[in-house]
Amino acid sequence: MDDSFARYRPYLAMMLLFIIALAGTIFLLRRPEQPVIAITTATPRATATPVSIIVDVRGAIAKPGVYTLPAGSRVQDVLALAGAVTGNAETRALNLARKVNDGEQLYIPTIGEATPTSAPAASKTTPSTIRSPAGKININTATIAELDMLPGIGPAIAQRIIEYRAQHGAFQKSKI
Repeated sequence: MDDSFARYRPYLAMMLLFIIALAGTIFLLRRPEQPVIAITTATPRATATPVSIIVDVRGAIAKPGVYTLPAGSRVQDVLALAGAVTGNAETRALNLARKVNDGEQLYIPTIGEATPTSAPAASKTTPSTIRSPAGKININTATIAELDMLPGIGPAIAQRIIEYRAQHGAFQKSKI
């Protein structure tokens, strides 16, 4: 009997290893899943820093001075910080809903006082002498002063327009 058993010994060993591997696979597959523990850390969100503007308030106002306000503030907000306008203030031409810009000076004139020429509304008006009949200016012939008077164009951008025109020639009509 020892001879017959010795002859099948390698096959029995392989069969035993196969049964052990099969039993191990079944055991691993049937075992209940362990809950996955996920460790999450709170990542700080990028917060927008509030942008502020600085406005100088002068004239017929209770507390003239320089005030810091959030961006997008209106004339009404500036006046709320600077106190009430005085009794002799001329407020008919004052637009309380207008947005104020950073670095702007808001001047409240008194009754009968002429509005200074440095007021924001007067500084961006374009004289009719530089406008064409259609109300436009020629960007190829306008001076820095004429370009600076346009809304949204300051001295720096006007200078860059003149420099670009000098380097690249006259502006051409758009093909779009």
